[in-house]
Amino acid sequence: MRGRTVLVTGATSGIGAETALGLARAGARVGIVGRDAARTQATAARIRAAVAGAVVDTFVADLASQAETRRLAAEVRARYSRLDVLVNNAGAIFDRHAVTVDGIERTWALDHLAYVLLSLELLDLLKASAPARIVNVASEAHRRGRIAFDDLGQAGHFSALSVYAQAKLGNVLFSAALARRLAGMGVTSNALHPGVIASGFAAGTGGWFGFGWRLIRPFMAKPEDGAVTSIHLASAGEVAGVTGAYFKACRPVAPSARARDPALQERVWTLSLDQLGLSDRGLA
Repeated sequence: MRGRTVLVTGATSGIGAETALGLARAGARVGIVGRDAARTQATAARIRAAVAGAVVDTFVADLASQAETRRLAAEVRARYSRLDVLVNNAGAIFDRHAVTVDGIERTWALDHLAYVLLSLELLDLLKASAPARIVNVASEAHRRGRIAFDDLGQAGHFSALSVYAQAKLGNVLFSAALARRLAGMGVTSNALHPGVIASGFAAGTGGWFGFGWRLIRPFMAKPEDGAVTSIHLASAGEVAGVTGAYFKACRPVAPSARARDPALQERVWTLSLDQLGLSDRGLA
């Protein structure tokens, strides 16, 4: 990865931090994105301490906000002359319904729409840096997901697991739709399942879900294990030309039948761009 530049979102802890560390060890210049400036700087310092000569840049943004995500993309474009890999990793699960400043249920906004918006805002830079890669951290939870087009936020019957699974299905659908549009452009788009990892992913979640998560957390895999597939998709030569796939344990596996449905992929693509106020940008 020497000479290559990578951007990792949600990189102040857990899988994101381990992904950034692993790619720095491989020689990449790494940009890390977090919501809190102090935590982001602290993570950068830890990576620099662990990897002699590591170049780590920090960016601060709340990716649940479309304006913040656009500002982040502008800062990345201003700072970097090239971007070889974008790892969309930031995400969370919430135990109660809430909407963002854009009026969108926050799980869908952070765990799905932020992937779409940041990828498209940085797409010209990625294409100019080809061969380049977009890596979307999804989840096996997508297999339980259904896109509730008429009630994405599920305000009246909110379920943390249901809206999370919906967003993770959105990741896989988006990855495939984007891969189709980028064919022949030198930019790949793949999604992955990192495993069930003991990280800060559900920190602060209350109710029965939060209780259950804390109960099983000691039996989960470590964050460094969860980063393995992200690092593989970001760096391995054997996947250089692979696109539109879904990976688990560094191997391509078939996602759910819904995730493989081209009509649903296109419908979610259109919905996502509508929510972001974007056009198809000629990527038909």
